[in-house]
Amino acid sequence: MAETFELKIITPERIMYTNPVSRVIFRTTEGEMAVLKGHIPLTAVIESCVFHALIIDDSGKEHDLKMAVHEGFVEVMPDRVTLLTEAAEWPEEIDPDRAERARDRARGRLDSHAPDTDMRRAELALRRSLVRLEAIRK
Repeated sequence: MAETFELKIITPERIMYTNPVSRVIFRTTEGEMAVLKGHIPLTAVIESCVFHALIIDDSGKEHDLKMAVHEGFVEVMPDRVTLLTEAAEWPEEIDPDRAERARDRARGRLDSHAPDTDMRRAELALRRSLVRLEAIRK
């Protein structure tokens, strides 16, 4: 059985998750990262991504916990990972139609090249909508 460590995911509105896990995978500004128990201490900036955690239940069966997370910071310690994120959503909380409309709006703004369009904001909106859609895919 894999060794576990404590995972805590916190948003300004709520504590999304706090339980032991055996592995987490997420995207930082430096690229994708996987963490196991005993990882060296570090802090990193999180990009919008689908956050994965491997949970092992009492019978020893593995389950993939996933959620959409949007920008934040992660602190990794040998025995715990703490993610502070601006927003996080469980897949069942995501409205697929709304996420698709947001994706289409963001792509439209980016494709228009209008001088008054905040391109960085449109890129972030597109990324968030794509992460939401990825999180709800089976």
